[in-house]
Amino acid sequence: MKAAIRNKTALAVLAGAGLLLAQGAPAAVSADKAAQLGGSLTPLGAEKAGNGGAIPAWTGGITRPPAGYKAGMFHPDPFADDKVQFAITPANYKQYSDQLSPGQEAMFAKYRTFKMNVYPTRRSASSPQRTYEFTKRNATQCQLVANGEGVKNCAEGIPFPIPQNGYEVIWNHKLKYKGVSFSRFANQAAPTASGAFTLIRLREDGLGLYYKPGNTTENINSILLYFKQEVLGPARLAGQVLLVHESLNSVASPRKAWVYNPGQRRVRLAPNVAYDNPGTATDGLRTNDMTDMFNGAMDRFDWKLVGKREMYVPYNAYKAHSGSTKVKDLIRPNHLNPDYLRYELHRVWVVDATLKPGKRHINSRRTFYVDEDSWQILMIDHYDGQGKLWRYSEAPSVNYYEVPVFWATIETHHDLKSGRYIAGLLDNEDKPFNFGFQSAPSDYTPANLRNEGVR
Repeated sequence: MKAAIRNKTALAVLAGAGLLLAQGAPAAVSADKAAQLGGSLTPLGAEKAGNGGAIPAWTGGITRPPAGYKAGMFHPDPFADDKVQFAITPANYKQYSDQLSPGQEAMFAKYRTFKMNVYPTRRSASSPQRTYEFTKRNATQCQLVANGEGVKNCAEGIPFPIPQNGYEVIWNHKLKYKGVSFSRFANQAAPTASGAFTLIRLREDGLGLYYKPGNTTENINSILLYFKQEVLGPARLAGQVLLVHESLNSVASPRKAWVYNPGQRRVRLAPNVAYDNPGTATDGLRTNDMTDMFNGAMDRFDWKLVGKREMYVPYNAYKAHSGSTKVKDLIRPNHLNPDYLRYELHRVWVVDATLKPGKRHINSRRTFYVDEDSWQILMIDHYDGQGKLWRYSEAPSVNYYEVPVFWATIETHHDLKSGRYIAGLLDNEDKPFNFGFQSAPSDYTPANLRNEGVR
């Protein structure tokens, strides 16, 4: 019964709108459909209207920072006066099962301390005006190539604001605006069952050529993003540097990666920085393709667009993001401190990724829940080789309103078998995202890696 209800919920919102087309259908939509962007649809393709209940209409999101905010500050909570409407707990979660994912339900079933404080829904996501303009252009021109492994005829904005298949939804996440150049601390903690942890300090710099004004998918040599990660601590790991050249077409130009080892003072190619190989210093709790919730080649899975659902998702997590919140305040055994998290009812796209026959990955299936307003992946359910639920991931997010961009401020990945989890992007005791960081392609060459490392 519950499965039938869920299927109905997933398909009802846009049934008959022509969005659940075969994955081989042409990607671009007609000019008539694209004209809905900025009308009945938001400029990024979400339904502008509310649901007649908890979900309000989108009215532009956050369009200016709160009074007193200056670039470089942790972002003050624009909704600090909101009160908790109710809490979902292990005692009552089954009442809300139609708005929860299997991973969330598993968290409630496993941990008696897990809780979701539900607040009023605030559709805070927004993007620069230029992103809106190019998104409307992309809607009629952008196309998938290489069996979904690449895109063409796109520039700057969301490539497929009116998606027709699962590949397009995931590409929308991969190409969502993140600022042209950024620097951040992506510190991570993987606590033991008792809650003890050692903070791994990571600095990450990025340069997104796709987002630079004037660039298109055809004039940037298939480079989507330059990415560099340096381990700053603890001392036993310090000095390791990872460099990635992320591709817009993994068939024509596969990802390239290099690592610098400070002990050997050598730079070497790192083809294993991909797919299900473990991420840097993660205790095996996060794979490389789970960075930014999902990244990299898509060729090992079939991607099916299921539809939309209204779900309780992590959103507007300004309390967890705050510079006055300490890492030790957030980290608890089994999961983050729920008193610092905020959940709201939002519409999300649901995409099922199923492992292709003959392909290898530790997950046989993953289900992605993608925010309709921002194309941010907010949650993932991961299944093991036997098809059993294994991991649950979520990305509490905020609007970095100086840009503006709606993006994760924390990522957590929970192993439901071992009872452990890892939390990343813990910049609370360092500095927040720096979207004013200046860098150039010459800063992201293998020759520069040795200079970035320390012995």
